[in-house]
Amino acid sequence: MIRLTTPLENVETLRAGDQVALSGVIYTARDAAHQRLVQLIREGQPLPFPIEGAVIYYVGPTPAKPGKPIGSAGPTTSMRMDGLTVPLLELGLKGMIGKGGRSPEVIEAMKRHKAVYFAAVGGAAALIAQHIKEVEVVAYPDLGPEAVHRMVVEDFPVIVAIDAQGNNLYEQGVAKYRQAIAEGGN
Repeated sequence: MIRLTTPLENVETLRAGDQVALSGVIYTARDAAHQRLVQLIREGQPLPFPIEGAVIYYVGPTPAKPGKPIGSAGPTTSMRMDGLTVPLLELGLKGMIGKGGRSPEVIEAMKRHKAVYFAAVGGAAALIAQHIKEVEVVAYPDLGPEAVHRMVVEDFPVIVAIDAQGNNLYEQGVAKYRQAIAEGGN
């Protein structure tokens, strides 16, 4: 297990398949928030949080139960943000957390800007939420659960799905499976 603290700096040593425990501050943003963030970039306006070295978690958390900072917080499909990700990478975004693959354009931008894509385990939203210690809305409260949240996390479990060199765990897994089938194994 590799332990990292945000903001992230040198992620170039991480490799697809590495297990990581993230601590520090991460931000949430989904489709609607990404549209607004990219609009701010186009207008030359400041973003509502520091993007340099930041990690964005693609999640729409559920309301907190009494005594808890957050409800369930499972990842959403990352590809939905692909058309809006490159401008954020250009400004210094270093990590993204979600589930599923990424487009070739995002992977190329990750390589250019030395960023990584982490996968969080879908279906484990309640377990993931145990690693979230504090939550506050920092932008777009009108979006409800899709507002931008600032989360303080401790040992938040993720896997490097795509590293800064473009190595892709999703592709590697399929290749290993095909090789095993070709060799008659399991």
